[in-house]
Amino acid sequence: MPKENKPVPRTDEISVPYLVKRLRERLQIKLNECVKPENWEKRKITEAELYRPGLALAGYTELFTHQRIQVLGNTECQYLQHLPKQKQIEAFSHLLTFDIPVLFLTNNNELPEYLLEIAQKKETPVVKTPLETVRFLSLVRDFLKDQFAMQLMVHGSMVDVYGVGILMRGKSGIGKSEIALDLIERGHRLVADDVAMFTKKGNVVMASATEMNKHFMEIRGLGIIDVLSMFGIRAVRYQKRLEIIIDLTLWEESENVERTGLNHDFSSVLKLDIPRVQLPITPGKNITVIVEVIAMNYLSRHYGYDSAKAFQQQLNANIVKKTKEQHIPKRVIEYFEGDVE
Repeated sequence: MPKENKPVPRTDEISVPYLVKRLRERLQIKLNECVKPENWEKRKITEAELYRPGLALAGYTELFTHQRIQVLGNTECQYLQHLPKQKQIEAFSHLLTFDIPVLFLTNNNELPEYLLEIAQKKETPVVKTPLETVRFLSLVRDFLKDQFAMQLMVHGSMVDVYGVGILMRGKSGIGKSEIALDLIERGHRLVADDVAMFTKKGNVVMASATEMNKHFMEIRGLGIIDVLSMFGIRAVRYQKRLEIIIDLTLWEESENVERTGLNHDFSSVLKLDIPRVQLPITPGKNITVIVEVIAMNYLSRHYGYDSAKAFQQQLNANIVKKTKEQHIPKRVIEYFEGDVE
């Protein structure tokens, strides 16, 4: 089994301008700066979680996680509006004594000009969005978790076969790229060749190519080919969930090869167990078709049918019905009709 590389975080920090830009472009969130952007690039975000500083505005800051993104929704804004002007200034000024990366106002809430002036003096970013608070929290938290997620680089070819994400591993020169190319020719899709980048997202592992090798393949004896330009957009994917790992091995180097399919093996990727199949290679073996069958078998199991268990149940039923009489295997058809074709 190939040794797993050491996972590394995608990034340790992101700047506020980068966050605002990506939320606009990638998530299509409408954002308006409430104060003039001055030195915002110095404000760094280091956590994926967000915080609603209601208690901090009320004066309790013992457990205030000020290093997180602060979100002021209807509750926080209406609380400030409920206070007299001087109390508002005191509460907001006390909040900004902490090193806050950015303040987001949801539901189109607004702060009075005299509070925004305090934020401007402190160079604290304040951004407004029409999104409701719960929706905004969900979208931004998911984006930040992806930014700070652990990622892993693996040597292998990643393909989408019948909608199933399959990683083919094996020693250099065993034929991973050639199998992937044959699968592409049969209508399947390439995710990454030679090197795949994996990121843990919730309880799944997502795969993509690196910036250098996206939709490119190396075929020994031929060189580099561009799958996108040769086969079209239908032949590539930029991301896919990892669902199966196929370890390609030479027959003479294979040990404990599964014969029935009743025993399932797993491989750990970013601390998640992924189903693993050891596939020995011999001359004349159609590996491409076998990979397709592995994908279809996975789908069958996913939807409740396990052919190995079905065969085992049929075998057990025949053993139970076996009598003391000499057992003669029966053919599947009772009567052969005339075949004149």
